[in-house]
Amino acid sequence: MALSITEACINCWACAGVCPNQAIHADDPVFVIEPEKCTECMAEFPEAQCAAICPVECAIVDELGAALNPPGSLTGIPPARLRALSEAV
Repeated sequence: MALSITEACINCWACAGVCPNQAIHADDPVFVIEPEKCTECMAEFPEAQCAAICPVECAIVDELGAALNPPGSLTGIPPARLRALSEAV
């Protein structure tokens, strides 16, 4: 049971400072969560602290690859509208 950081990461450092297990560190090209240290904050907090502070949708995923901040969750823009906008470009 561990979270992962995807290539959507913008290397903003927000998550590294809030991880209670110090499981997150800078790497190239994006930050990395050490799976042996990650507890998904289950014992300490009601939600994963890295995802709670992350400003990027789809940057942090669970072990099944599901985004903790899925498309539209931070911006309020429905995913269908995001797709339509990207197709229009």
